[in-house]
Amino acid sequence: MKRCRKWQRIFILVLLSISVFAPIVFVSNHLKPLSSKAGIKQFDDLDDLSNMIHNKPDLVQLHAIEQEASEDVKEPRQEVYRDQNYTVISSGDGNKDGVSSFEGLRTGDREMMSEPERRANVRSVHEEIKSVPVKKGNEDNKDKSNKKSNQQPHGLRRGRDSRGETQRTADDRVVQMKDQVIRAKTYLSFAISSSNTHLVKDLRLRIKEIERLLGEPRRDADLSRSALQKIKMMESTLSKASHVYPGCPSLVNKLRAMTHNAEDQVQSQRTQATFLSELAGRTTPKGLHCLSMRLTTEYFTLQPEQQMFPNQQNIQNRNLFHYVVFSDNILAATVVVNSTVSNALEPEKIVFHVVTDSLNFPAISLWFLLNPPEKATIQVLSATNFQWLPALKSSLEKQSSSDSKYSSLLNHLRFYLPEIFPELDKVVFLDHDVVVQRDLSSLWGIDMKGKVNGVVETCERGESSFRRMDMLVNFSDPLVSRKFDANSCTWAFGMNLFDLRQWRYHDLTSTYRRFLLKGNEKPLWKTGSLPLGWVTFYNRTIALDPRWHLLGLGFDSQINVDKIEQAAVIHYDGIMKPWLDIGIRKYKGYWNQYVKFDHPYLLQCNLHE
Repeated sequence: MKRCRKWQRIFILVLLSISVFAPIVFVSNHLKPLSSKAGIKQFDDLDDLSNMIHNKPDLVQLHAIEQEASEDVKEPRQEVYRDQNYTVISSGDGNKDGVSSFEGLRTGDREMMSEPERRANVRSVHEEIKSVPVKKGNEDNKDKSNKKSNQQPHGLRRGRDSRGETQRTADDRVVQMKDQVIRAKTYLSFAISSSNTHLVKDLRLRIKEIERLLGEPRRDADLSRSALQKIKMMESTLSKASHVYPGCPSLVNKLRAMTHNAEDQVQSQRTQATFLSELAGRTTPKGLHCLSMRLTTEYFTLQPEQQMFPNQQNIQNRNLFHYVVFSDNILAATVVVNSTVSNALEPEKIVFHVVTDSLNFPAISLWFLLNPPEKATIQVLSATNFQWLPALKSSLEKQSSSDSKYSSLLNHLRFYLPEIFPELDKVVFLDHDVVVQRDLSSLWGIDMKGKVNGVVETCERGESSFRRMDMLVNFSDPLVSRKFDANSCTWAFGMNLFDLRQWRYHDLTSTYRRFLLKGNEKPLWKTGSLPLGWVTFYNRTIALDPRWHLLGLGFDSQINVDKIEQAAVIHYDGIMKPWLDIGIRKYKGYWNQYVKFDHPYLLQCNLHE
């Protein structure tokens, strides 16, 4: 019995031993051929690796020549192995650079090859790579590149070349997020009409998340850390929506409708912005209105003898320098007078004639009585005293213009200078939106050569002040095309030297009246005094140095500062006047320096810089 149990235990132990060692032996026998193959393959790979390492200088040299041969940094030449057709394909130009593609064997055939054949094939491949010819030009380029690399680090050079690419991709995520919002809103328009409420909620949530991230950032660097996660979540939601609404034609139509709607909104906003800007340019600020009312009230409290200006004997003296300005703006006229007098070498020889309308005559008169220009003589005239004024008013009322400044009486009185100042021979006309920065007395020494109007021309292409005559004059009319040349050089009002003797001799005021009446009968030119000036003084102008008169400070914010500093007169032409809130801020300093903002009247009317 005991012996039977003993053999039974031995048998059980043998079975346990067999169950333990049999799998080990079985697995080892099956892994042996595989390990031998793997060893051979690993040896081949090591052989290939050694050959590649051995041949690496040649390959690196070839790639370096490729990179330095052009201005832009290119990626090294890469080799792409296809799965079925074991063919090495150059990622560059291939035969163009002397590197020919070579044919190998199919993957299935490769496994059936013997070891010597496979090794011979690998060696032939590397020999073909070694035998690639290098062009002489590329060697020269390599020498040049080596010289450049001695001058500056390669990393710095690489960084400079790739800076433009980095800037181009700096806002890729921002653009992607904006596109996602547009797509999501498009899908949302389809989803609202359906019963898929879960998708609607998901789209709305993702749109809110993306729009919240896009509140301020304009570059990828400004985005928060959660931006990438939100982009992925939005893309996942859009993928779901594309499966729910796969209709491409309806999506295209919806996007086209959204595009047209957006364009209409942009055009409407631009029209509204233009209208509001023009309205702001024509509106008198409340502070200026307050100042005018206060001065008018004070003026009528003065005695007649207190309303007289000093040095009135100089008004008709032809040996002095006479300046004329037409204005209904107290501060604008003040800046013109103060800037001219303060920059003059001989201010005692200056006589200023300020012409205004009857409404602003008391206020402007009192202002210059309280603040007379130092040593200079000033005269304030009211347009109501001119006998020919009613005829001019009736002609201007016939003009069809939405902007009152074009049909303004003061804007057309400049064509009556010989009648307003019959005793004078030469005057300098200044618009009320200019600032004088230099002494202008040398203008009286310019030889006019029999011309009437000394002007700064505006026919230089590329300048912001450039104008062509056909921009404002209708050359489709035979009367215009017969008398004028569309290519003739244009000029600007603002700072003009007028020879009143030649003006009277050619009777140009009658010419102006004739053209004004013809323009009322049919559209010969756009409303305003500038096109009438071009046709009235046609072939009667002489060009002055452009530094006498710089235009554009009322509409162009990109004027060179050096040009402004060198100009004798700077002109705020346009709607952005320096006394308005819409004026270009960086130009206001040239105008503000000639206004006494600490004056009691200005403080009471809340007028400040």
